[in-house]
Amino acid sequence: MKIITNPTRKDWQTILERPTQTVNDIEDVVIDVFESVKAKGDVAISKFTKQFDNVELNTFLVSEKEIKEGGQMVSEELKNAISVAVSNIEKFHSAQKTEKVSVETTEGVQCWQEKRPITNIGLYIPGRTAPLFSTVLMLAIPAQIAGCKEIVLCSPPDINGNINPVILYAAKLCGITKIYKVGGIQAIAGMTFGTESISKVSKIFGPGNQFVTVAKQLATKFGVAIDMPAGPSELLVFADDSANAAFVASDLLSQTEHGTDSQVILVSTSKGILKSVMTEMQKQLSELPRKEIATQAILNSRLIYLNTKEAALELINEYAPEHFIICSENEDYFIDNIENAGSVFIGNYTPESAGDYASGTNHTLPTNGFSKAYSGVNLDSFLKSITFQKISKEGLQNIGGAIETMAEAEGLQAHKNAVSIRLKEINN
Repeated sequence: MKIITNPTRKDWQTILERPTQTVNDIEDVVIDVFESVKAKGDVAISKFTKQFDNVELNTFLVSEKEIKEGGQMVSEELKNAISVAVSNIEKFHSAQKTEKVSVETTEGVQCWQEKRPITNIGLYIPGRTAPLFSTVLMLAIPAQIAGCKEIVLCSPPDINGNINPVILYAAKLCGITKIYKVGGIQAIAGMTFGTESISKVSKIFGPGNQFVTVAKQLATKFGVAIDMPAGPSELLVFADDSANAAFVASDLLSQTEHGTDSQVILVSTSKGILKSVMTEMQKQLSELPRKEIATQAILNSRLIYLNTKEAALELINEYAPEHFIICSENEDYFIDNIENAGSVFIGNYTPESAGDYASGTNHTLPTNGFSKAYSGVNLDSFLKSITFQKISKEGLQNIGGAIETMAEAEGLQAHKNAVSIRLKEINN
């Protein structure tokens, strides 16, 4: 990795470019899978599971026996660790509940808003090179708190036709019973259209590779909502001389091991810390089991020096990172002025891994700059807000004239008549 020193504003777009394929590069494959699944259901799912996952399956639904056996394969140590995460995730997301909002906008006109759970949702859980059982917790726990009635989970099978046992354990712990051995594009298509085996859902959650991301975006064309266009993982760290170089290096490497298309960026007002972190990364990289993946991801990564914290913050907001770590003696400046970030981690003792697993915040976050407009998954992601209104005779008299005037101005006579006929009855 080479240090980029004081890049000009016009060069930022090039420097901050993500290592992702364009939609055009992979959309044809995604459309082909969607059309096949829509037309042929389980037959198409079987075909693509064999093609992409190299396994032939007679059934996709995970049996109760498999779920039980999976739980027995999980160590007590890991179960205890998961219980810590579950407790914190439940606390943080339960605290996000809000009361009904009610107001009398005009005398006799009562308006209120209540939240209702999305009835049926689908969770996509990556499970091959890195079985993300933690994502099960991040999605299923708030879904249960929200009160979603049906939760469907899809995760890719291994070459033996099994789902990772920890994913099964986490799903069972969260009350999920519909677990399917289906991955990739075909899983998203199955939950979009429904098949003989897989239930159709109203909203799909969960991370995935670029094919899964495009598949989720395509699902929205068929009336299925998604949490966000979440693609390859990314992390941006701001560090000055108050930072611990070894800590910063470990955080950067933690994201590079997600996949070869991950990206990490270090921004600093200290050339010394940039050099120290680079040295530490080389040292720590040699000891990682996923060294090859991390090494490839580092090719997508950047070390950027800027003279001032103001310039640094401007660049960070332009990048809009999924994860943003602040290791600075001026941390309040960045906390108060960050505009675009999925989740923020503050101080030398707040590793990004804490948010990935057990601090309580959600790790399903917007990538590719989408934090400029999207929030990460939270309790409201599983809820719909419904507005209500009840108007008395007096209330309609108070606002009826305004409604009639506005409807007539828009040329909508039937809208006006719906009020006029009532006012006439009241006046008589």
